[in-house]
Amino acid sequence: MANVLSEQLAQEGYVCDIAGDGREGLEKSLSINPDLIILDLIMPVMDGFTMIERLRADNRGKKIPVIVLSNINNAKTVEEMRSKGAQEYLVKVNNSLTDIVAAVSKLLK
Repeated sequence: MANVLSEQLAQEGYVCDIAGDGREGLEKSLSINPDLIILDLIMPVMDGFTMIERLRADNRGKKIPVIVLSNINNAKTVEEMRSKGAQEYLVKVNNSLTDIVAAVSKLLK
């Protein structure tokens, strides 16, 4: 999914970097200061819940917009991630690549 989404975003003119797990994602995010993070909740090494907490705890990561893209679809999780600083929460099975690109474009404008 990450590779397909990255290719789609690249076609729209965005430069993407992919992390293989949550810890790598956090390290990359804090070192390169991306314009946006698309974050899954279920990842190896460090889950998305922990990653966003650690991201927001660091001054470099406080203001980076985050879109959560997950198959976890319950109101409690959505609210938890919004309270941790996610600007958008998209359920994978309910959103097409076009929908995800539109959410990225909206946040980056």
